[in-house]
This record gives sequence, structure tokens and C-alpha cells, in this order.
Amino acid sequence: MQQETLRATERVTSGSRASRRLRRDGRVPAVVYGTKIETKAVHVESRELYGVLRTEAGLNAIIELDIDGSTLLAIAREIQRDPIRGDISHLDFIEVSLDTEIDAEVGIDYIGIPEGVKNDGGIVETLEASILITALPNAIPSSIEVNIEHLEIHDTIKVEDLPVIEGVTYQLESDRTLATVLLPAAEVEPEPLEGEEGVEGEEGVEGEEGEEGDAASSEDES
Repeated sequence: MQQETLRATERVTSGSRASRRLRRDGRVPAVVYGTKIETKAVHVESRELYGVLRTEAGLNAIIELDIDGSTLLAIAREIQRDPIRGDISHLDFIEVSLDTEIDAEVGIDYIGIPEGVKNDGGIVETLEASILITALPNAIPSSIEVNIEHLEIHDTIKVEDLPVIEGVTYQLESDRTLATVLLPAAEVEPEPLEGEEGVEGEEGVEGEEGEEGDAASSEDES
């Protein structure tokens, strides 16, 4: 996996006011930490950050982080975004080693149109769009592809159906369902309104009363 370079500057001041000032200046506040380094508060240029995270590796990109001339390898985690604009407002950089495995969330790409969709009008229900894996930083795939063209109605794709990738361990149970093909929900016939049933009942009662009234009148006349 290609390494990306990102420059960072250690923060002199902290707090929400200082962070807002950094964001106005096009910077993103961040924290760098790891098992072998002292935690540092830094800030990075937002455009450079987006350029790194929009590569094929995405959030799992290995970043050569240059902090005021001192470099280390890191990955981005705990990304926070502005709830309105969607801009990154804060993130963590975690130091990594190329010879030590790490956990990573990787997207699943479902390839093809299932037979159950083409022939029977089914729909694909995706239960998991990504999966947690463990791998060396350089062995983390940008995505995991699985072909679903053969699926019929009620067929499923499970973790055990994912491709075997050297150096990659899936962290979900092997029988966990990731996607399935279902028939669309059938339309339910609307139930009759209570008022409609009541009218029919009332008509029956009125008819019975009418017959009893006629019988009583006949007896009186006789």
C-alpha cells in the first residue's frame, strides 16, 4: 500500500476557542498518540488532509506524518465532522508499525446482479456494508469484492463466502449473514372500515324488526 505524506504542526494553545480559530484558518486540529510516543496535539492543513483520505486506501491510508520535521507512520481514526457542512472538525492519528497487525474497517463491494433479482424481481438487502479485519498496515485492502450474481431468492452471502486474502483475518463470525436476496413485501389488502360493517348489521336488525312488526299487526287484525 502506498504511503501518503502529510505535514503537521504541534499546537501551542488548546481549547475550543483555539480550535475554532484553526478551522477558520483552514486547519484541522488533531491528536497524535501511540504506545511508543508521547501524545501530541497538532493541526494539519485541511486540503492536504482531504487529499490523503481521498486516495484509494481511504481512511486506512498509511500516512507519513511530518510533525515539525520529525516523522512517524500513522493512520487516521476517530474522525469527527461538522453536523451541518460535513467538514472534518477533528481527528486522531494513531502511530503504526509496518510489522505489527492492526484492526481496520474495510468496505465490502457486492459485484453483479443476482439471478433472483433479474428473474424473479427480488431485491438485495445489505446487512453489512463493511467488515472489521486484522492485518499488517501494508496488507489492508482498499475494499473486499464478493460476487453475488449466482444468488437466487432467499440465498445469502456470509462471512465464510468472502475471498481468502493472505494476511487478512475477518473479525466477524463465519456464519454471519452479510447480504441476502428477498422478494419485495406483498401488498396487503385494506381491511373494511368499521362503519361499513356497522351499516350492514343495522340493516339486518331493521329488517328483523320490520318482520316482527308485521306479524304483530296481523295478530291484532285477527
